[in-house]
Amino acid sequence: MTAHETQGKPLTQDELFEAAVQIMLFVDHAITIRFSKNAFRIRFPTTRKLATHFQVPHYYVLPYFATMEKEKLIKREERVGISTTMNGSRKLIDIMVTKYKKETEAILGTSLFNEIQKRAMTEDKVQDQLPPS
Repeated sequence: MTAHETQGKPLTQDELFEAAVQIMLFVDHAITIRFSKNAFRIRFPTTRKLATHFQVPHYYVLPYFATMEKEKLIKREERVGISTTMNGSRKLIDIMVTKYKKETEAILGTSLFNEIQKRAMTEDKVQDQLPPS
């Protein structure tokens, strides 16, 4: 998506989450996941990387991050970065499964990817109980 395509048209959460997956798979070639006993979080790309992806100024994506945090899809942690909540992880994983399965498996491996999918669907109310970093 180019600046022309986003001008005058707000970004959607779906576009931001898909862009996050694309950055992980095709730019960073890495998916950073933090596990605890009852939950896991996926590191979200920085606001600057997403702004670069959409070819918009950095400040343009900041309000979207605030909204996603308010809706409990992501969590910003001082000096750690931005990570998904379990709801946000489910959204990312759904995109990975439906649109980028082969590319995600190339990074995570089939077994780990299958286990993460299973765990994402079974983790429920314990979603934000990761210990602080």
